[in-house]
Parts: sequence; structure tokens; C-alpha cells
Amino acid sequence: MVKIMILLSISMLSLLGNEKLINSELERDCLKCHKGQSIPSEVIYRRYLMKYSSKETIKEKILAYLKTPSTEKSIMPPQFFSKFPIKEVPQLKEEVLRKRIDEYIDYFDINKKLFIPEENN
Repeated sequence: MVKIMILLSISMLSLLGNEKLINSELERDCLKCHKGQSIPSEVIYRRYLMKYSSKETIKEKILAYLKTPSTEKSIMPPQFFSKFPIKEVPQLKEEVLRKRIDEYIDYFDINKKLFIPEENN
């Protein structure tokens, strides 16, 4: 029984370690610039969510924007670009870019922030 508990604990720690690695890669490749320029990532994600609602559609729209950034492909209003610069094309392979988009959506997913309080009986 003790061996099982130890193995379970080690497995959980390794999973948490992998999540930290994913977040650090997302931080390095994407969020670092967003934070440095004070770009409101959560607001951007919410705009995508309100307009497209499907995560798959959101992923494709973000990818299309990142491949060829322009105000026409952006979900943000034109006045946004008077404060924030147009995104430069990321120097990431498409496979990595898709992975970062998945991580970005997962990171800002509002479903993870919702919870139902337990009822006291």
C-alpha cells in the first residue's frame, strides 16, 4: 500500500512538473511579449470566445492572424492598434505555433475558472 502511494505521489508530481513546463514555454513564446507590452490577453481571448464560441474556430482564427498579422484579420477594434503594435509573425514552426495556441486557449479557458459551490447538508 505504501509503495502504491509513493508511486502515485511521484506520478502526480511529474504531471504537475510537465504542466509547469508547458506554461513556461507559453510564457517564453507568447505571454512574455503580451505582458511586456501590457496587452490584455484575457480580453483578447474573451473577444474571440464571444465572436466564435467554438474553440476549434478560435484556434484557426488565431493561427490565421499569427501567420499574416493585419488589422483586417484581428478581432480587435482599430483603436486597439493605436495603443498596441500589430503582431510580428512569430518565428515558430506551425506545429509549435499550434501547440502554443492550444496552451494559450487552455490557459485562459474560462470554464476552468467557474465552479459550483458545494451544498451544505
